[in-house]
Amino acid sequence: MFSGFGQFNYWLIKNLVNNNEEFNLVVNAASRKSLKDFGKDVTYNKYYDLNRYKSFRIRKKYDLWHSLNQNSKIEPFHDQPYLLTFHDVIFMEKDKPEDRNPEKIQLLKEKIDRCDAIAFISEHSRESANQYFNIPPSIFQTVIYNGNPVVPIEEEIPAPKTSFSLKKPFLFCIGQFLEMKNFHSLVGMLHYLEDYQLIIAGNNDKPYGQVVMQEINKFNLEDRVFLAGKISEKEKHYYLKNCSAFVFPSLFEGFGLPPIEAMAYGKPVFLANRTSLPEIGGEYAFYWDDFDPHSMAQVFNKGMAEFEANPEVYTAELKKRGSRFNWDTTAKEYLDLYRQLT
Repeated sequence: MFSGFGQFNYWLIKNLVNNNEEFNLVVNAASRKSLKDFGKDVTYNKYYDLNRYKSFRIRKKYDLWHSLNQNSKIEPFHDQPYLLTFHDVIFMEKDKPEDRNPEKIQLLKEKIDRCDAIAFISEHSRESANQYFNIPPSIFQTVIYNGNPVVPIEEEIPAPKTSFSLKKPFLFCIGQFLEMKNFHSLVGMLHYLEDYQLIIAGNNDKPYGQVVMQEINKFNLEDRVFLAGKISEKEKHYYLKNCSAFVFPSLFEGFGLPPIEAMAYGKPVFLANRTSLPEIGGEYAFYWDDFDPHSMAQVFNKGMAEFEANPEVYTAELKKRGSRFNWDTTAKEYLDLYRQLT
């Protein structure tokens, strides 16, 4: 299962290939394996760890260099038209000034300084980047939203084989197990939602996974809260299709892909009222303003009552919202930007 930058890279390149009729697309990658789905539609250029250092940067000049994320250390040696996709500055938003990495800040400043254009993945991303880095007005800025890779599966999906048993309606959440994802708050909430079980999918072998497990043990919810670990795409579709609601209390997101995946299935979506999530979720999602367990449960119950009082409207509007984020549209907007810059 791809996550983060990897998923962005895959779906953007895939849809650039599908819509491209004029550009020779060259992808600098450590391995051809990651590009196997694109065949001869992209030219592969292998890079090595050594290419990260200034003296060994890639010397071939292109009509346009597109850096697919702000953390990439692969840079061209020569000056040339330069486009950056800027995902987030979460490390600036969540860390105290004294805890921020000065080397990382300097590298990002240098990357911004060489840009001719920056494509942000959300308005929040643009606002926060300008707040922390004071981007010069000479650099063209635009927002190009990520697409939604989830196409709902209409036919019945077999239930995954798991070590846990689903005996009640369940809530679903998925993401990287990082403290900023705030998954542990869902456990306390479920203490007040006796009619539900909860599945959290993702790499729970990380240290934060132990924090979530401690909450599960604290509330004695071992029979109602389950950590599914990493799951396949088909398993993800099963949980999205069959959950009662999707819950995502993340504190920091540059975009927030999982909620729009749930919207594709018309599921009620509950989000933290933070960073980019209100922008992505829109008016038919429900939002937590704080993370007191009892308060979260009240917001959930009120939201579900609203949804169930008008399920046809909510389902249709959520699907409509999810369909706005389309990789085909995203790729076409990038290709238009390529034309402007070359």
